Amino acid sequence: MKSAPALRHALGERSAPLRRRLAVRPGMVLLPALCLCGLVYLYLCVVFTVHQREFQYTLGGTRSTPEAAAAAGFTEVKIATEDGERLDGWWHPPPAAGRGVVLFLHGTPGTLADHGWRLAQLHKSGLGILAIDWRGYGGSTGQPTEIGLRADARAGFDFVRAAAPQSRIAVFGESLGTGPAIALARERPAMGVLLNAPYASVRRLFELRGPPIPYRWLMQDPFDSEALIGSVSVPILMLHGAADPAIPVSEARRLYAAAREPKRLIVIEGAGHGDAWDAGGEGAALEALARWTAAQ
Repeated sequence: MKSAPALRHALGERSAPLRRRLAVRPGMVLLPALCLCGLVYLYLCVVFTVHQREFQYTLGGTRSTPEAAAAAGFTEVKIATEDGERLDGWWHPPPAAGRGVVLFLHGTPGTLADHGWRLAQLHKSGLGILAIDWRGYGGSTGQPTEIGLRADARAGFDFVRAAAPQSRIAVFGESLGTGPAIALARERPAMGVLLNAPYASVRRLFELRGPPIPYRWLMQDPFDSEALIGSVSVPILMLHGAADPAIPVSEARRLYAAAREPKRLIVIEGAGHGDAWDAGGEGAALEALARWTAAQ
């Protein structure tokens, strides 16, 4: 009979191959994990590529009606775009020939009916006002894209020029509407540009807050306002809330740095997204709109 040490030695020799077979090699775990991570990453890229415009735009919403427009002091108009879409617009002509007009480009979500409070504030300017619903919003036809929204802004501007040919026109963009407003000022003779809660780049907003995927290559509508604003030669006034949770104030500062003079940035401490107007910027904004559009 074998002694205990000899027995343990014999059993150890017999079990060694089994232990080697059962040993988990690091590569056997690492490779499947990397494959899984790669599949998740690819899945995120595909989902964003397919659904990116659903993440950027909020379609539908309250449709404009003549009654709603009239209750807010406007006339509902239909505006044709160069690519065949039809936009809802609310039009308040200037109170006298030669008085200026403000073209208001709203943000998202929301439609004209949801921005009546902002339009009521603009009435204080004593200027004419045209506000439009983007394609795909409210009753406006089409689907929104960056190129499409630029076309919508041009259509609104051209409507004002035809309806009030003696008026000077200022552009007021808010949130999403700030990008098309900047692009419009490069393409049409606006007298000034007012931006409330602007971004320097929508793509960078996704890079700051979204999953780490290559937005630079995937994003179809980057709204790179920072790259455009340097060629805007008219006065620019920006309003931004220091506590904006949607578009960091750093975006406004970055956009301001890229803009040409004359320019002004008003940052309101404690104000949230789009709230800089109500929290102290309204007076300066209305004064700028009146000054820019004053008859020469």
